[in-house]
Amino acid sequence: MKYIHYIALTLVIVGALNWGLVGLFDFNIVTTLFGIHTILSRTIYVLIGLCGVWLISLYPRIDD
Repeated sequence: MKYIHYIALTLVIVGALNWGLVGLFDFNIVTTLFGIHTILSRTIYVLIGLCGVWLISLYPRIDD
């Protein structure tokens, strides 16, 4: 289970950095690497979103 947390956290960090680059420089890493409106880029966005939901579920367990 620990590995899932690391993977989720890593993908959310990558997503946050991507949004930071979009906001600052109008540069999107995901679309640059995988193309605009491709199945792969949409899959990446969905995975990052699911990881964010997974990390939200960890809030009640922060003290553990």
